[in-house]
Amino acid sequence: MKCPYCKHTESKVIDSRPTVDGESIRRRRTCQKCGKRFTTYETIETSSLMVIKKDGSRQQYDREKLMRGIVKACQKRPVTKAQMDALLSDIEQKLYSRMENEVSSMTIGEMVVERLVDIDEVAYIRFASVYRDFQDVDSFMAELRRIQPHKHS
Repeated sequence: MKCPYCKHTESKVIDSRPTVDGESIRRRRTCQKCGKRFTTYETIETSSLMVIKKDGSRQQYDREKLMRGIVKACQKRPVTKAQMDALLSDIEQKLYSRMENEVSSMTIGEMVVERLVDIDEVAYIRFASVYRDFQDVDSFMAELRRIQPHKHS
């Protein structure tokens, strides 16, 4: 591990603990040359997952891209970062437990909207409007009517 300050490759771990979500280990280190402290995170390397897009093209799964979409849908809504992180972690756990190397963007989108409808209906509609590509007000209204019974259950 290179020191971010002096680029020396020798460091000593002075503290290790799991992160709040338990998905990685946070390590505090001290550089053996300059003595400055820095933090590293250790995570499990997952197998690569390819996403099949609507047009048939394939691209590597990008956690940050999916998180950006979720954050944008939840913007200015009472949805916490912890709720968004939990949603994303749950979806990734389900994706990787499928033991498949490829997944359609439609499948990922469905997984997100299934969870968002329980967290915040406005965020759900925002995400669904992009993911389902509403072409007009009628399709938008049909989606609103579809979730109405869900709201009162």
